[in-house]
Amino acid sequence: MADHSSYVSPFSTRYASAEMQFIFSEDNKFRTWRRLWISLARAEQKQGLPITDEQIAQMEAHRDDINYDVATRREREVRHDVMSHVFAFGEQCPSARGIIHLGATSCYVGDNTDVLVMKQGLELLRGKVLTVLAELRDFAVRYKALPALAYTHLQPAQLTTVGKRATLWMNELLMDYEEIGHRLSTLALLGSKGTTGTQASFVELLGGDSRKIKQIEADIAGEMGLSRVVPVSGQTYSRKMDYQVVSALSGIAQSASKFSYDLRLLQSFKEMEEPFENSQIGSSAMPYKRNPMRSERISGLARYVMVDALNAAITAGTQWFERTLDDSANRRIAVSEAFLAADAILNLMMNVCDGLVVYEKVVRARVMAELPFMATENIMMDAVKRGGDRQELHEKLRVHSQAAARRVKEEGCANDLVERIAGDPAFRVTREEIEAILEPARFIGRSVEQVEEFVAECIDPVLAAHAGEQAARMELQV
Repeated sequence: MADHSSYVSPFSTRYASAEMQFIFSEDNKFRTWRRLWISLARAEQKQGLPITDEQIAQMEAHRDDINYDVATRREREVRHDVMSHVFAFGEQCPSARGIIHLGATSCYVGDNTDVLVMKQGLELLRGKVLTVLAELRDFAVRYKALPALAYTHLQPAQLTTVGKRATLWMNELLMDYEEIGHRLSTLALLGSKGTTGTQASFVELLGGDSRKIKQIEADIAGEMGLSRVVPVSGQTYSRKMDYQVVSALSGIAQSASKFSYDLRLLQSFKEMEEPFENSQIGSSAMPYKRNPMRSERISGLARYVMVDALNAAITAGTQWFERTLDDSANRRIAVSEAFLAADAILNLMMNVCDGLVVYEKVVRARVMAELPFMATENIMMDAVKRGGDRQELHEKLRVHSQAAARRVKEEGCANDLVERIAGDPAFRVTREEIEAILEPARFIGRSVEQVEEFVAECIDPVLAAHAGEQAARMELQV
């Protein structure tokens, strides 16, 4: 039976995927600690330290079966998590007890693990960004030629197309994809820098042989799947690395937030909707409502991640000399939850973008209600070609437009600008001729070509190059 008497993070029960939760789990953390200890022992043995194959084999045999009970009991006594796990590992590997963690400080396992975990998290998020891009790519192509109202200042401006607007969402996500790639390519392990970053303990162990000391770091990085080690550090790697990674997650949140706000507005206009399931309840009081619940959740979680980037910035800017410990408790929460929230955001986006609904007749009706105003310049130019005076026609259009707008706003009536222009002999044009001008496709500029070019030149090459990396869609918990 579930225990409902203590706090449980919503990231665990409602939002984040099982894969991201495992990445930031204790199992993944402490298994990685043990991999790092084994890698250190193997690298030290290679450089001539008295470490036997038997000791390494014993460590390998117990790499994943962590004796948590021993570690927990020991931590109550010594109040030190790393030394508690060194002790627990030594209990399982008695012949290796004396060489586990040899020459290292706590940040050897702590910081190197943090880097490796962030790498795993970024790789998972990158696959989900690719999935969202693939979904929006198909949506943009499908609706590349469907004219829709475009807005500046949230006021109707010229026309765009539904597909062209989707490319705006995609372009920002593409920027996020590229930023994740940059962060992955520049991630660097702390390596084995020692207590204050001087590697003094390794100088002592290896008789001051810098070549051997540097080779130990290179071997560890290679075994852990990274090509770089930070060139200099105090006891910890610079916390600016956390800030840079969380900033990349903030970028995802910014893109998702923009998308979700656009979709919420479009749903209010009844032009588009996020998926709405047959038995879903929109409101406890109003049975008819179809609230944009998923998009609202994206907006809320995105706000959390964007603010969390400031947290990482403050931590990076308040470190003292070679290290201080006030970062530790903060980072346990801030970095992990930034990843969990970004994961939740992308899970929601995959769900929403896979089932976007477009109400084409509503889209067209809203276009046609505003198009007469947008078409006034075209109408004026056509009338000039028929022998009209541009200045006189401009003034008449200003008067007619304001009168028609006043009728719409003050009386709630339909836009009658077409009738007003057709009834004015100065324009020498019939209603049918005006309506021929009012073909929405004439007012979308290069929208169709822009969609085709963006997809062909920017999106398809990325999707083709990483065809096997897209993430599987997950079922939302609530």
